[in-house]
Amino acid sequence: MSNLDRPWVLGAHIGTLLGYAVALGNFIVPLIIWLSKKDESEVIAMHAKASLNFQISMAIYTIIAGILALILIGLPFLLVLPIINLICVILATIEADKGKLFKYPFSITFVQ
Repeated sequence: MSNLDRPWVLGAHIGTLLGYAVALGNFIVPLIIWLSKKDESEVIAMHAKASLNFQISMAIYTIIAGILALILIGLPFLLVLPIINLICVILATIEADKGKLFKYPFSITFVQ
């Protein structure tokens, strides 16, 4: 990873925390980074795609948990999913800073 890629790679992961303050913020940052930099750097594209795929997966899991919350089964998941998201984003950012691609757990590949 070059020094020019580093801010974009780190931003693709840490930028998803915007979702805690702005609706859909967790998708916007990695999506914009991927769309704008995918032709310039494969490293940036890989990190942005991994981050975006994880955020889409987490959104799907949250929707399912919300539906299951109607019968009380999903309530614990609604509490745990944001914590898992935060921990994974922090771990991914730390790994990205070391120049490694973090393998997000529970991530479904939507964007290839």
